[in-house]
Amino acid sequence: MNPSPDQAVVAAEALTKVYRRAAEDVRALDGVSLTVRRGEFVAIVGPSGAGKTTLLNLLGCMDAPSSGRLWLEGREVQQLNERGRTHLRRERLGFVFQHFGLVPTLTVAENVALPLVFARRTADGRVSRLLEKVGLSSRRNHRPHELSGGEMQRVAIARALVNEPALLLADEPTGNLDSVTGEAVIALLRQLNAEGLTVVVVTHNPALAGAAGRQLRLADGRLAG
Repeated sequence: MNPSPDQAVVAAEALTKVYRRAAEDVRALDGVSLTVRRGEFVAIVGPSGAGKTTLLNLLGCMDAPSSGRLWLEGREVQQLNERGRTHLRRERLGFVFQHFGLVPTLTVAENVALPLVFARRTADGRVSRLLEKVGLSSRRNHRPHELSGGEMQRVAIARALVNEPALLLADEPTGNLDSVTGEAVIALLRQLNAEGLTVVVVTHNPALAGAAGRQLRLADGRLAG
């Protein structure tokens, strides 16, 4: 199974993740296989403890599976060394988290530009364009403590997009937001997907799951149905 990069952004085959907890092994994922094609919007749903975040961490190369195989844009992740995985994660993936992850001492614009600094790339007007896209041009010089939760999440989304990733991974992106603010974030994710971005979200939010084109349900570490 080695999918063509023009067909799949992500392909996983029999991913398993086992954690050692005290004297027992905990199987957080158990033989999960899936494909996410270019331009899809996929929601991973299921009860707490089902393995959703574990799966997202594997897809985002933030953790390694105990067994199984993973391809990103046709490249088999297990064939890459740590430097190669870091480069792939930085250049081709964008991440959005429930708790925003903004640097409190940096301005909005500086937070968005941070991945460019790490990648030693120039902004070339990209930060300004992204802030306009997420509706925060007027807040570019504010710091996170001066923003609402919804504004902070939109900054986090802009930061995730600044390196022009092939895939956006979001872990409970509306989890810390009220329903109205959450709807605005959902609308932004739908807009980005409509523009061609591939999006995978982990969520308990029925509205966000319903906005996705496809849902994958995890239960006890396995894909159900």
